[in-house]
Amino acid sequence: MVTQRSVGLAVILSLITCGIYAIYWFIVLTNEAGELSGDSSFTGGKHFLLSLVTCGIWSFVWAYQVGKQVGEAQRQRGLMVSDNSLIYLILTFVGLGIVVYALVQSDVNKMAYRA
Repeated sequence: MVTQRSVGLAVILSLITCGIYAIYWFIVLTNEAGELSGDSSFTGGKHFLLSLVTCGIWSFVWAYQVGKQVGEAQRQRGLMVSDNSLIYLILTFVGLGIVVYALVQSDVNKMAYRA
């Protein structure tokens, strides 16, 4: 089940909790992107663990892949497809991963009722 979340509130909670909420947000957001695209292997726990084990290097792979997942989910729903994979990768590379979370959440929110 996909849950709509307030992007602003999620960012504020991530900052207030010193990133603890961001971990939760990352995991559920990844699960929802995989669910929306129909890819059951795209899970938050797996991507979080891989990011942890690789000292963050896997987060670049995740950023690119989540863009592809969102694009596929949009295509399946007949929406205009926005493949933001490269933008997400660049934002993650310059240290703006939380902006990627916010952008992905915004796209997921738009598809929440079309799931």
